[in-house]
Amino acid sequence: MRRKKSKPSGKGAPLWLVTYSDLVTLILVFFILLFAMSQVDIQKFEALSKSLKERQIFDFYPSAIPLEPSSDQTIEGEEEDGGKDKEQELPKKGDRLDQLLAEINGYIQETGLKDVVVATRTERGIVLVLPEQIIFESGAAEILDNAVPFLERVSSLLIKIPNVVKVEGHTDNRPIHNAKYPSNWELSSARASSVIRYFIDIHHMAPERFIATGYSDTRPVAPNDGPENWEKNRRVEIVIMDPAYDDKEDGN
Repeated sequence: MRRKKSKPSGKGAPLWLVTYSDLVTLILVFFILLFAMSQVDIQKFEALSKSLKERQIFDFYPSAIPLEPSSDQTIEGEEEDGGKDKEQELPKKGDRLDQLLAEINGYIQETGLKDVVVATRTERGIVLVLPEQIIFESGAAEILDNAVPFLERVSSLLIKIPNVVKVEGHTDNRPIHNAKYPSNWELSSARASSVIRYFIDIHHMAPERFIATGYSDTRPVAPNDGPENWEKNRRVEIVIMDPAYDDKEDGN
């Protein structure tokens, strides 16, 4: 007896539809993978970009191909080089003080004051020592006419530099007592102030550049034991300060 072939059931989806749905599913999975991979790449790229910015990797590993500078860069470079050359040509502060000392000593030689006025270079700066007899009358603080040419020369040099200038008045140990100056403290301070007023009033220099100090007889350069040494101790010192010097070091 022959068996009859069973006919396919009419229930369920057609075979082509199953194949099509599988294809659609695969395509969907493929696009999901691409999307996921693209998201990972963006995150990695952002992380890499941040790392490059922080490390400035291109500064450490420059291109092997030399870049030709643009015209603007060339001009800027030339200006920078020119600026460096100009800076090198400018004298240092120490050199400026040395040049100033040479000019002062030259003027002292020309005017025959070599045995009277002393100009030296110390750690404080340039120190000009003016004895009382060439700038003041005894017991007075008014500048003598004979001192004006020298102060004019000093003024012309001070105008060229911005250094602080300290003017110190000194006396001998013989007491003074009158209505104007009750003691050597007032006299020494008044003498320092007179010199500073000359620079400010006559040559209009900035007042903040100057310091006036009266030391009375507390800083003698010779023993106060007779007329010759008393004369040495009665003096005014003009100190053109070295900017590198700390004025507190010696209590001045």
